[in-house]
Amino acid sequence: MSEFTNVSVVKKANVYFGGNVSSRTVKFADGSMKTLGFMLVGEYTFNTAEAELMEIIDGDLEVLLPESEWQSVQGGEAFSVPANAKFTVKVNTPTDYICSFLK
Repeated sequence: MSEFTNVSVVKKANVYFGGNVSSRTVKFADGSMKTLGFMLVGEYTFNTAEAELMEIIDGDLEVLLPESEWQSVQGGEAFSVPANAKFTVKVNTPTDYICSFLK
């Protein structure tokens, strides 16, 4: 899917790590939410409340998930993060992503 229809977008950006990671929240009619984001080169650690699906639209990064080893993720690939977890990404090139919050 290259675009979303019938959604609302929160105007205020979510800005992390001094502006190196930013996203916008997209709300769907069914109550689900996603964020559309962009990460600059660097290493970042995130905490989750809900399970997440991270779809990499474009870019190149490595991810360290709980109880796992570093794995490479390229544009067109995705990875899942469990709820109540911490994960780290090493962003090798500027990376465009979609984060879906799973219930």
